[in-house]
Order: sequence, then C-alpha cells, then structure tokens
Amino acid sequence: QVQLVESGGGLVQAGGSLRLSCAISGRAASLYSMGWFRQAPGKEREFVAAMSVGGATTKYTDSVKGRFTISRDNAKNLVYLQMNSLKPEDTAVYYCAAGPSSAIYNIRFTAQYWGQGTQVTVSS
Repeated sequence: QVQLVESGGGLVQAGGSLRLSCAISGRAASLYSMGWFRQAPGKEREFVAAMSVGGATTKYTDSVKGRFTISRDNAKNLVYLQMNSLKPEDTAVYYCAAGPSSAIYNIRFTAQYWGQGTQVTVSS
C-alpha cells in the first residue's frame, strides 16, 4: 500500500509563491508517475500537473503553464509543486496522486493512490 502525505499549503497573497511537497511511503516513488490535482469549493477535482517516473516528461493544465513547476526526487521519495505568481483562482485543496508508470502518457492521468490534500488559499 502506498501512502501520500502533502504539506506546504497555506495562505498567500496574489502574486506570491508556495511550494507543496508530497512524501511517498510504502513503495518506491520511482515506480509511479506522479501528479498534482486540485479541487476548489463547488467544483470538480481537476488535473494540475504530472511527471513521468524519470522526470523527463511533464504535463500541465493550461491555466498553470509558466507559473507552476512539478519536480521529484526519487531518492528521497518526494514530489514537489512549485507555484509562482499565484492567483485567487488557484485557491483549492491540492492533492498528490500516484499512478502507474504509463499514466502520464494517457489522455487522462489515472491515479491509483491519493493524498489527503493540503489547502492553498490565495488572497486578492
């Protein structure tokens, strides 16, 4: 069983930055494509970013391209989401997700495991 624990959320002003971390335990992070999703109040959970096992391939939703960067450290079983130039519309609960190694190459990233989420609030 894989456990994912997010951290790093908080309250930030528009234009500010946050870095989310996701700690993976139970199995090696290098077995999984890793992703970040978010869910705003009253909205469905949406894909934000994903990275392949080795880090060579990344995907982002259009609204965060150029502002968010996903990265990973397989030796430490950690995945990060660096969020810059934050906007109030980025306010959401952010979830870390692990999927099969092929997940990032599919049209839709299908997660096998989810974290409990961390709140990000961006004030205007």
